[in-house]
Amino acid sequence: MKPLWLPTGTSGSVVATLLLLLFSCTTFTSTEAYDALDPTANITIKWDVITWTGDGYIAVVTMYNFQQYRHIQAPGWTLGWTWAKREVIWNMLGGQTTEQGDCSRFKGSIPHCCKKDPTVVDLLPGAPYNQQVANCCKGGVLNAWAQDPETAVASFQLIVGSAGTTNKTVRVPKNFTLRVPGPGYTCGPAKIVRPTKFSTNDKRRTTQAMMTWNVTCTYSQFLAQKTPTCCVSLSSFYNNTIVNCPTCTCGCQNKTEPGSCVDPKSPHLASVVSPPSRALNPPLVQCTSHMCPIRVHWHVKLQYKEYWRIKITVTNFNYRMNYSQWNLVVQHPNFDNVTQVFSFNYKPLTPYEGLNDTGMLWGVKFYNDLLVSAGAVGNVQSELLFRKDKSSFTFDKGWAFPRRIYFNGDNCVMPPPDAYPWLPNASSTLVLSLLSSLTRILASFLVLSFTC
Repeated sequence: MKPLWLPTGTSGSVVATLLLLLFSCTTFTSTEAYDALDPTANITIKWDVITWTGDGYIAVVTMYNFQQYRHIQAPGWTLGWTWAKREVIWNMLGGQTTEQGDCSRFKGSIPHCCKKDPTVVDLLPGAPYNQQVANCCKGGVLNAWAQDPETAVASFQLIVGSAGTTNKTVRVPKNFTLRVPGPGYTCGPAKIVRPTKFSTNDKRRTTQAMMTWNVTCTYSQFLAQKTPTCCVSLSSFYNNTIVNCPTCTCGCQNKTEPGSCVDPKSPHLASVVSPPSRALNPPLVQCTSHMCPIRVHWHVKLQYKEYWRIKITVTNFNYRMNYSQWNLVVQHPNFDNVTQVFSFNYKPLTPYEGLNDTGMLWGVKFYNDLLVSAGAVGNVQSELLFRKDKSSFTFDKGWAFPRRIYFNGDNCVMPPPDAYPWLPNASSTLVLSLLSSLTRILASFLVLSFTC
């Protein structure tokens, strides 16, 4: 018997296909957070119950940023959850909740936080020593794992109170949320895992947690922002054409709504633009055809007998943001033969065994690791030298340009392939081919006219 919602005459194979599609849509989770260049990227939150107390427990919460090139910059992360029962936080080290909540039911000692759904932030650098724990007090900044693994970890400690809580009655917190400071991360449920083991400083003794819960959070650029945040422009020494970012890549200039962008030649520029801050303000960008806060320009600069050289320039068009500890990820087949990188740090990324076509670039500390706002210098640049692989190297058909570029973990919009700067002889070859075809056609007509 056919389902009532299918039209009469529907074949059995169609029914099977529709049922399969329905099953797949309801069974499998969305893969929009998947990143092909960093397939295992996530932020893991580890909740270790260190010891039990008379009315609860002491826990150390640690965040590991296992994302290779996506970091969390100022004003930093905020972590929230919902208590399973009527827990309160009596005290905290290395972090603090943003609100205390209603603690009126307590007499005498007042808890640090009584909210059912607390939100925790990191302490700022320079916090009093007696309020610190290891890996705390960075203002919520977490570096990318490939860029600096030692500063890709954050921790805080909390004393949790819940009358009569033991290892048999304790409940895992629910509904974890991670904001950085906006959306983008989706956290799964907390899961009980094998208890974490800890070594003493002298490595002569090992202890372990009473219980350990793991929470995994993944990032989606589509959830983080509705429009792209960066774009790519291209040029080369063998073609006078400069391929700009596509028009309206990150938005269009709206003349009916003043304030969407700033004309750098405006006499009132200083009064419109405020100094860069950490506030959660929308980008205020320089008026351009693409309206992107960040543009990455790839210029094929020179070629030698055995090498070729490119120049990368990153320009900040955002008046409201200094990008600290920025990074670029570039995918190009010649990264397996990169010879020298000037004025940038470089690290190969090999997400798949045997494939070395992706490189990560970032600024040199205290030199160009800060990409300042459009109101100042506003750009950083470097040159890369590649060795030619005779089996694959060519300037033809856009091969010399990148396949993909990320800025701070966000995928930048590339120009359409048919707009790439082509070799001069590519157009002449096309013309000669057309002329050859026309010649053959005319010759055929002449032969036909003589035979007739």
